[in-house]
Amino acid sequence: MVEREHVSFESGGTRCAGYLHLPEGRSGPLPCVVLCHGFSGTMDRLFPHARRFAAEGAAALVFDYRGFGESGGEPRQLVDVRGQQDDLRAAIAWARADRRIDPDRILLWGNSLGGAHAITVAADDPRVVAVVAQIPFNGFPEQVEGRSTAEVLKLRAVILWDALRGKLGLAPHYIPMLAKPGQLAVTATEEAEQHIRTLSGDGDTLWRNSVAPRGLLSMARYRPAADASRLGAPLLVCIAADDRETPEQTTRELAERAPRAELRRYEGTHFSFYNDPATRDRVLADQIAFYRRFTAF
Repeated sequence: MVEREHVSFESGGTRCAGYLHLPEGRSGPLPCVVLCHGFSGTMDRLFPHARRFAAEGAAALVFDYRGFGESGGEPRQLVDVRGQQDDLRAAIAWARADRRIDPDRILLWGNSLGGAHAITVAADDPRVVAVVAQIPFNGFPEQVEGRSTAEVLKLRAVILWDALRGKLGLAPHYIPMLAKPGQLAVTATEEAEQHIRTLSGDGDTLWRNSVAPRGLLSMARYRPAADASRLGAPLLVCIAADDRETPEQTTRELAERAPRAELRRYEGTHFSFYNDPATRDRVLADQIAFYRRFTAF
């Protein structure tokens, strides 16, 4: 059985919300996996992962970045790379201060954009024991398969328009995160459309299919591979063979640059890690085995 409690902490003057998952009946101090969700994600999407880590004997902390889910912050649905990194640092600090958690057994886990944050933050935190980066972001691919030149130009135009609105102090001009092919969205594929139906079918979810496109500008300059080369902790990079959103040609570099890295390649796509329970369970089993090589739980 797993216990779950609502927690909160401050980051940059904003209140961030989270949930701490604890193995029932286990006395501390425990190792703690701090989980970071991806672009536009919310912490409830990571509850199954946190429950699995807690069932195996570790504490697991999930949280929402500023402007997303249950956390405070304005404007909403705006990805701020540096702000999210600060939120992760604040989450780690909160975990280290909790009496039930061993401050020297913090493990980081990140999915997609969260995988990039986990690497970057751990590179500056020598106390982090180990890092897992799942289908991690490492810069945008030079060409997005299935997206026409006209669609690319339309997306770039709306990004620049929203960035201008930001400089003028205006509210974001939101666009969908996911949509079907041909529509204006950050990701517009048939699989993305199916993913929307999966999320909508959950009913009570914090996730919203809406993002401020100006946030993509900071991501365009974000390449965590440079930070991976400074990472002292062991790193496991888990990638999907047919990933179009964080393709292998970009994610593989993270494992190649990190001094103590391993790469695991799985069949499937970016969304298989979300939508396919069999894939999720297989990947999690490998990740737990990896963590246990560096700390007992």
